[in-house]
Amino acid sequence: MNRTALYALLIALIIPVCIFFYVSSLPKAAVPQPLFSDSVSTKVSKGKEVQETYWHHIPNFKLTNQLGEKISFSDISLSDSGRIVVANFFFTHCTSICPAMTMEMKKLQNTVQRGVRIGDNTADYVQYLSFSIDPETDSVPNLKKWADRFQIDPVNWWLLTGDKQTIYDLSLKHMNLSVQDPKIDSAWPHTDIFVLIDKHGVVRARRDKDGNPKLYHSRDEQDMRNLAEDIVLLSLEKGQGQKGPLAGQLPLILTVMLIALGGVILLFFIFRKK
Repeated sequence: MNRTALYALLIALIIPVCIFFYVSSLPKAAVPQPLFSDSVSTKVSKGKEVQETYWHHIPNFKLTNQLGEKISFSDISLSDSGRIVVANFFFTHCTSICPAMTMEMKKLQNTVQRGVRIGDNTADYVQYLSFSIDPETDSVPNLKKWADRFQIDPVNWWLLTGDKQTIYDLSLKHMNLSVQDPKIDSAWPHTDIFVLIDKHGVVRARRDKDGNPKLYHSRDEQDMRNLAEDIVLLSLEKGQGQKGPLAGQLPLILTVMLIALGGVILLFFIFRKK
């Protein structure tokens, strides 16, 4: 083995090792965590007591979108092939935070896209839902006017109206906006918070170092950047019990590469003596 070949082999092995250590040193982006649990049970697994949390799921509902179409939540989410949902609550005669919220949702829709250079780059793994908290006034034509005013793309963003009790239950009981925003009026659940829901119908959010939820306020630029990142992180999350082909194998791969590196160096000195 000549010196040039040795250098080539060393470079081929050392570069991946250096990359491994560099990537390992980077801070890991944490997938947003479930927020609300229904119950916690204790069971015995492998001789040890472990706690299992049953997270609250958004129930199925049926409402009508700005196109007059009947929408069922089970058609959007609640399955392995379902979509991530970003939800907010508004009304079309609002002159305070609703126009700004709608613009932020539109910006989010334009920011989170599929990583393709050719063809439709709409992120088909996420669905945006804007629920009217005044469904008696917000008829389908009024929703359509609002959608036209802000040039809302209906491909993956629906404005919803329908049964008032259903919408209020979703806001206060199932998305727990009264818990997330203590200032909210339960008789008029109006807030600037965007709610992130995974494809199984579980409300998610970031948590700070103390474990407290970091909510997504539409009037906070950093919160909106966090939400865009968390949508992508959720889209990459494996299903329950699923793991990638290299999950947990990187240390083993590194060990094999280091052994190979040592073997190359050893062979070089053996051939050099001969």
